Amino acid sequence: MKLLFADDETKIREVMETELRRLGHSVTICGDGLAAIERIKSERFDVLIVDLDMPGAGGLEVIEQAMELNPDADTAILTGKGSFETAVEAIRKGVSDYLTKPYKIVDIELLLRRIAEKRDLKKTNIAIKNQLRRIEGEQRLIGSSSPMQQVRRLIDRVAKTESTVVLLGETGTGKELAARAIHDQSFRCEKPFVAINCGALPESLIESELFGHRKGSFTGADANRTGLLEVANGGTLFLDEIGELPKGVQAKLLRFLESGEVRRIGENTSTTCNVRVVCATLRNLESMVRSGEFREDLWFRVNTFEIHLPPLRERIEDLSELIVHLAKRFPGAKGGKDGEKLLTRDAFKLFEQYDWPGNVRQLANTIEHALILCEKPPVGVDSLPQALKPRIETGPNPERIKVQKPARPVVSKSTDSAVCIPINGSVADLMSFDPSLPEDSTTLRDMEMRAINAALVRNDGNKVKAADELGISLKTLYNKLNQFDARRTA
Repeated sequence: MKLLFADDETKIREVMETELRRLGHSVTICGDGLAAIERIKSERFDVLIVDLDMPGAGGLEVIEQAMELNPDADTAILTGKGSFETAVEAIRKGVSDYLTKPYKIVDIELLLRRIAEKRDLKKTNIAIKNQLRRIEGEQRLIGSSSPMQQVRRLIDRVAKTESTVVLLGETGTGKELAARAIHDQSFRCEKPFVAINCGALPESLIESELFGHRKGSFTGADANRTGLLEVANGGTLFLDEIGELPKGVQAKLLRFLESGEVRRIGENTSTTCNVRVVCATLRNLESMVRSGEFREDLWFRVNTFEIHLPPLRERIEDLSELIVHLAKRFPGAKGGKDGEKLLTRDAFKLFEQYDWPGNVRQLANTIEHALILCEKPPVGVDSLPQALKPRIETGPNPERIKVQKPARPVVSKSTDSAVCIPINGSVADLMSFDPSLPEDSTTLRDMEMRAINAALVRNDGNKVKAADELGISLKTLYNKLNQFDARRTA
């Protein structure tokens, strides 16, 4: 450990310097309290061992300064006055341990061993919490679609490296979950994962939040503050919405990425931190570079490895699995069961047709809304937010969406009234189609529908695959099917 030892007796200092180095520690020796305080101002220590009575400043005064300047350090008091009152005062000041003179080297060795064990225990507790979080899997990337499989492959490749990663994607696509997955699969998994939204803080506070500040360095700085870069030392810092960083902070972040040095606001000295940075943005940083809003050198520095998070509308096949997973987050909501028969056919069809501009975050809110309103599962159309049902309750002549019954048996527990979504997230196709248009029909619309029906048959009624084969969006496919259905039932 890195130690500071302060005592006004020369012989004790000489002996302790030799013995502490022999025990394998890095040692700084001070002859009085004022010298100790000056060293604390410029360096950070793991342990401070100080004499209670010293010229210039006493041991308790040194401890008080250490609590402000170096709050993570453990402290111990040495004194020839073994009074109960002195011990109580020292403990009240935050002293970790207490030794009376005369003491032996073995006493110091045992003291340092106790402190080292306590520090290791603290690190172990953090590791256990991280491990429990990974085992519980409360926050993880959900989906087995092709786009999500690609995201997982990229995370697997980059996680074991030390490369800086930038996550791109719309709001609500799970960028923080991807950053956490990178951390959990990295060699830093037992160290802190710290996340900050750069767009959620005022410009005047973002630098202090990242780098920390010294007491009195600016108006309102009434105490020393450790920045998040130091908090994340050894682990991962996730900078969400990095495009919102002010230009001045961008320059300071670039310096940190290049040197690993952190300088708190109001301090003249720097400390070194080993932090992996993962960034995310929904803005076009290349465009911001061209307009001068974002530093080009910082963009090149953070853009070592890109991962694009797909929007929900591009992975609709993950919808059922996401619904099951998200429904479990709201066990207190009415209708929240174990994932089976959550939605009626009509409700699920609306989920598939919707564009989900807010992506998975909006999906989670929608499910919570529906489960609160629903008396018992399955959730029907009436329990959905208005945004999902424009065709049902708008216009002078509202009409219900018609769901065509399958022409062949569906491999599912589904009934005509509900879609069964098993726990594993798979769902049978809602509809399969049997071409029934006359072969001699030559209108463009009929030819179009024959092509759509044929694609659905080839893909066993899977609308996502059929739309992909036809080169149209899923929403366009549904619109075509609704038009065809309206013609047949007119």
